[in-house]
Amino acid sequence: MSKIIDKGDDPMNKVGLLKNLRDASRGNLFSTEIPKATKEDEKEIEVWVGELESEGKIKLRECIQREHSVYLNGIIKYAPE
Repeated sequence: MSKIIDKGDDPMNKVGLLKNLRDASRGNLFSTEIPKATKEDEKEIEVWVGELESEGKIKLRECIQREHSVYLNGIIKYAPE
């Protein structure tokens, strides 16, 4: 069920993160690992996840900061296509 998201050259944003979480989900549960290049990437991901939670679109169970990635695990509450 876990999916590793390739960040590539495309800058990610909150909408892109939500799309990637939907793609990494099985039913309404998601588990994904997002590569990060810098501490700024890590902080941006945390901000986007916080915004998605406050908007009621996801419920985060785990957010683990790893050396080269951020692991996210949770529930997609409501995410229209």
